[in-house]
Order: sequence, then structure tokens, then C-alpha cells
Amino acid sequence: MLDTKAGGATPAPDRPDSLAGLHPETRLVHAGILRSPYGETAETLYLTQGFVYDRAETAEARFKNEDPGYQYTRYGNPTLSMFEDRLAALEGAEACRATATGMAAVHGAIVSLVKAGDHVVAPRAMFGSCRWIIEEMLPRFGVSFTLVDGADVSSWRNAVRPETTLFFLETPCNPTLEVIDLAAVAEIAHAAGALLVVDNVFASPLYQRPLAHGADVVVYSATKHIDGQGRCMGGAILASRELIEERIQLFLRMTGPSMSPFNAWVLVKSLETLPLRIARQAETAGKLADALATLPGVTRVIFPGRPDHPQAEVIARQMSGPSTLIAFEVAGGKAGAYAFQNALKVVKISNNLGDAKSLITHPATTTHSRFKPEERAHLGISDGLLRLSVGLEHVDDLICDLSRAAGAPAAA
Repeated sequence: MLDTKAGGATPAPDRPDSLAGLHPETRLVHAGILRSPYGETAETLYLTQGFVYDRAETAEARFKNEDPGYQYTRYGNPTLSMFEDRLAALEGAEACRATATGMAAVHGAIVSLVKAGDHVVAPRAMFGSCRWIIEEMLPRFGVSFTLVDGADVSSWRNAVRPETTLFFLETPCNPTLEVIDLAAVAEIAHAAGALLVVDNVFASPLYQRPLAHGADVVVYSATKHIDGQGRCMGGAILASRELIEERIQLFLRMTGPSMSPFNAWVLVKSLETLPLRIARQAETAGKLADALATLPGVTRVIFPGRPDHPQAEVIARQMSGPSTLIAFEVAGGKAGAYAFQNALKVVKISNNLGDAKSLITHPATTTHSRFKPEERAHLGISDGLLRLSVGLEHVDDLICDLSRAAGAPAAA
């Protein structure tokens, strides 16, 4: 179907509301498709920087936002629209904007919602780059912050100031898989007149719906589970149409953290298989977590699907499934962790996650290496802690690989 308003020839997508009532698996195949006049089955890749107008008046109308057509791929592109609409249909969001990376989404969501004099509350347990934005970048522009123990709801309430305008968190957090009570934190934020931004990467949009629990904005690194095959970078910001159009869209348009059409096309196709991949990875992760708990030298296992998780009650209320990530600690500190990683044959050492390949990393020397030792200790990131991202390999092969590594001697 073509939208010919104001002289444009812009394909009109199947909007998320046209698929209301359908299951997520169906929406991930059919939502947001922009058909060209040729009626193609697969989504079209629009590799173009700009767009032409039939008349000068049309160009003026586009730049006044009186015509819904496209202007420039930094502002929007049909392939990006397909990705945005499809992800919005899954998330249950009114609007979505794609970004070049997950950190571009985090940065864009935070910076577009605060100004000098504002105050941000965030948990201590965060991805290192997110902590850098909160601790290092925001104060340069007159935005103060308070870090809290995320699982302690009272610490969020106690951190509120009259100038508090934003709460930011990730749950489950990276790398210790601590889970934060979204509904409780959202209630505190809204009572203070603040907005809640949630990084939902570790749970994926299939197993946790932050907007349904009171979040105002959800961000993703599409590089992770959404692509899921180690091919391209991407990010996304999802929120109400009002928040996107009035506060976030202009920042993204003017500063340019835009996703490439090719990456958007890859991610659109990846969304079609997301439920199959996540279900398989989460199922395998549960079996691996149980197996790890029995291995010699493994002193602690943290997995959102296990009843011994510290926030098991919160998980039961707000997550419909576990993560694909496992955190576990081995004896012997850094030497023990290195020996474990180096003995693996199937699982690969990498700081990425959410891939078809199982990946393992040592947070203390990679993703959280910028944290001071005392801060890592406070967060439970010991020198023996490892983060395992479970892939699509056969579970028996992975159990064998981890069991062999558990018996590897540490270097002297």
C-alpha cells in the first residue's frame, strides 16, 4: 500500500496496532513491512542517503513535518522504519527510534531527557560504559547523580532530590545478574516527577516488558540478542509517541547516531527468529547453570531461572522467562578464572553476548576493568567471577566443555 499524501510516494507500513491480538512470534514476522509497488515478499533494503521530491512545495512540507515522507537517511529511512515498527510491535511501545549502537541508544535516551541542574539516580551495578555516562559525562554538563544499591528499593526513595528528573537502570544487570523491582522503582520515580529509563538487554523483549511495569523508556543494544549472530551493530529507544517526538527525536536527528539501512535490514530479518533463538538459549542456560553448580571449583552460580537467585521473588513477578546469561565464580581468583577460560574448546572468549556462539568473559579485566577494586568488590565482581553468554550449541557439548575447564589447573 502506498501513502500518497502531499504528493509523496512513501510506502505505508503495517503499523503495530494492525496486529493487535496476535502473538509475539507472528508480530515479529509481519509487523512493520513496507511494501514497494513490486510487492516483494522479503523486506526491501533501501540503500540511499537522500530522497527526491516531486515539487519544491513538497520539500518544504517535509521539512515542516506537514508531509510524512522521508527527507534524509540520518532522519529516517524505509528500512529503518520497518525495524522500528517491528520492534515497537513486540515491545508494546507507541514509537521506536533506531540508533547506530546500544550505547548510542543509552546516551541518546539519557541526554535528551536531562538538562543542566537536573539530578539522575542509577544503580551501582551497571555496564561500564553506562557508568561512565552517569559518572563522568553528565557532571561535565551540570547534571548531578546518585548511585544506589539497585535491589534495595528504599535506596532509590532515599536518593530522590527536588531536582531529580531521571532514573536509569539495567535489569538483570551486567555482569552479576542482579534484578531490580521495576514496578517499585517506577512508582518512586513517578512520585518524584521523574522518568524511568530501563536497559532491557539481558532479559530481551521476550522475557521482560519494562513498559508494562511502569518504565517510560526502554533501550536496547540490538547488537546483542536481536542480531544474535555477531554480524552488525545497532540500538533502539522505545517510548510513548509523545516522548519520542517531543524530546528524543530532535536530539537523534541533530546529533546523528543513526543506524545504517543495511544494519536495519539485517536486524529486521533477525527479529523473525528471535523467539526461537532466545527460547533455545534460555533452556540451555538453565541446564548449564544447574550443571555448573555441581562442578568442582565453582563456588557460586547466579542465574535468573534458579530458585536460589537473590531476587527470585521479583523475577517471578516481572520476568516471563530467564536470561541467556549466567554469572558464576570459580576458586583461585584471577588465575583460576583465566585457567577456566583458556581450557575451553567450544565456548569462546569474548566480551560480547547474546550470540549464537557461547561466549565467556572475565568482567574484572574487561567490561568492568575501569571500576576500582573496592567498587568491584562491593558489586560482587570478584577476580574469580565469569560471565557466560549461552549460544545455540548442543547442551551436552557445552556441559562437557565446562566440566573439562573446571578441572584445569591454574597457572602458578
